Amino acid sequence: MIPIPVQRLPESARDAYRDHLLELPPPDVYLRFGNALPPERIAGYADGINFDTDVVFGVHDEALQLLGAAHVAFADDGAELGLSVLPASRGRGIGSALFERSAQHVRNRFEYRLYMHCLAENAAMMRIARRAGMKVVVDAGDADAFLQLAPANPASITSETLANRMAVFDYALKAQSDMVRRMGRAFGGTDGASE
Repeated sequence: MIPIPVQRLPESARDAYRDHLLELPPPDVYLRFGNALPPERIAGYADGINFDTDVVFGVHDEALQLLGAAHVAFADDGAELGLSVLPASRGRGIGSALFERSAQHVRNRFEYRLYMHCLAENAAMMRIARRAGMKVVVDAGDADAFLQLAPANPASITSETLANRMAVFDYALKAQSDMVRRMGRAFGGTDGASE
């Protein structure tokens, strides 16, 4: 199986991340944040991310739209992970790829604990957490999942570097392909190919 390229997003991608979160339908917003947040609160959340301390990962489609994203917030006792995947893109392994890439990054930052807080009814997140070997504690409708990470080593750091490079290369190819398609449409073609 070909791995899904997961790119670490720069701060310049904040608008794309905000747009991704705002595209989630209300039930998904409720599952992602544990509350039915209005659009301005979701936008405030995205605008408040400190890209110097936190990390956002994303998976893009051919038109460079974010299909899924993960926000890793670092704290004194480890790192907390929040995941979202657009409904039409579910069931393709994007959530698992984002989880694995996030856990790898946290491990290589010499943190030993990754946790997620979500609603117990969030079946997709519960499935990802259990598949990853997280210890899940359910209490009064909320679920907390914890994963003890192995210490970073040269192999884990090299693996992350390669994953980063593969994702950047994938994004560059998609950006170039998207530009050719747009130019083709602008000059009267449908897909950029000459006839």
